[in-house]
Amino acid sequence: MIQSDSMGPSRLIKGRSAGSLLIEAMRFLLLSEMFLGCFSASKQPISNGLGHSVVFPLQGNVYPQGFYSVSLRIGNPPKPYTLDIDSGSDLTWLQCDAPCVSCTKAPHPPYKPNKGPITCNDPMCSALHWPSKPPCKASHEQCDYEVSYADHGSSFGVLVHDIFSLQLTNGTLAAPRLAFGCGYDQSYPGPNAPPFVDGVLGLGYGKSSIVTQLRSLGLIRSVVGHCLSGQGGGFLFLGDGLSTTPGIIWTPMSRKSGENAYVLGPADLLFNGQNSGVKGLRLVFDSGSSYTYFNAQAYKTTLSLVRKYLNGRLKETADESLPVCWRGAKPFKSIFEVKNYFKPFALSFTKAKNAQLQLPPESYLIISKHGNACFGILNGSEIGLGDSNVIGDIAFQDKMVIYDNERQQIGWVPKDCNKLPKS
Repeated sequence: MIQSDSMGPSRLIKGRSAGSLLIEAMRFLLLSEMFLGCFSASKQPISNGLGHSVVFPLQGNVYPQGFYSVSLRIGNPPKPYTLDIDSGSDLTWLQCDAPCVSCTKAPHPPYKPNKGPITCNDPMCSALHWPSKPPCKASHEQCDYEVSYADHGSSFGVLVHDIFSLQLTNGTLAAPRLAFGCGYDQSYPGPNAPPFVDGVLGLGYGKSSIVTQLRSLGLIRSVVGHCLSGQGGGFLFLGDGLSTTPGIIWTPMSRKSGENAYVLGPADLLFNGQNSGVKGLRLVFDSGSSYTYFNAQAYKTTLSLVRKYLNGRLKETADESLPVCWRGAKPFKSIFEVKNYFKPFALSFTKAKNAQLQLPPESYLIISKHGNACFGILNGSEIGLGDSNVIGDIAFQDKMVIYDNERQQIGWVPKDCNKLPKS
């Protein structure tokens, strides 16, 4: 999700019910059994991290859970923690017993720090708070962090470091000491329960990101990717070992000064292969968002095109799952029963030759628990996103998406995300 303050890059929108969508807005292991040992990364140098990756299986789905999570082993001895994957934020944080003032329900007990916190004179503290300065009175003080979201959720804590147990796809075992947030005061005032996780895995490209830290240690290149299965689960990878997969469509990132989101564009929106009239969209790619959000005008046009094509063949119906839903003669059991009623969208990127992100009906519809087909493209302007446009998990399903910070490009390719890549 995209963070609502200036303390770092971003995280966007968890989507679950129509009620929560009105307030939830901008901001912020197949290998697990092999992570039991602690190994020093410094004893196992990797030549520039070229061609190496760390691969993790994922759990979760777009609906009804609304998020995908990964299990990591952290500490010495290593303990498992479940983290919500988020390509829209930098800082990784865990609920932390320091002691915990306010922690939400989670799969595991709060993390207990092994050593003292990172201090304000540490470069990682400056990186976390950039472009502002750390709010410290003295350099030896602990480095505090506070992330707050537009849905008024927040995490407050202190920056710490500890060992992450990892195994690379070339068989190398590593245990780098990485910086992350020890969150001992979480707030989530929304009407629904927060995600059942121990924290957030920030996958952005800022200096406080786990990806950037691993690159600085020479373990991997600054590349991250995910493959989210429409059936639930999938896999996450750090490093460039999968960047040579055949058929990847690449398009350059669009970065502005001071902007830390993964942004592409401009792009024109097509419906059923025809120009929709929506042009020049800048798009944030964010795995922290369950659904896709367009600005008010783009959303209005998109919904109008769908309604016009349906021409009353399905009846709109009230459903708490999402704002716009349709019912059939009998409840739908799967997206494949309803997809023939709808036509595909596509995003055509004007600065990349033949680069389109295809959005078939299964990339913008869910089947609710009531058996209705619900529209997973939402009006971002209604929840405080303004003119921003966000591509979320629903559009990423059954595609491998790669964020290549080395080459400043993002790529995607259709993929069976139920199959983990071979080492």
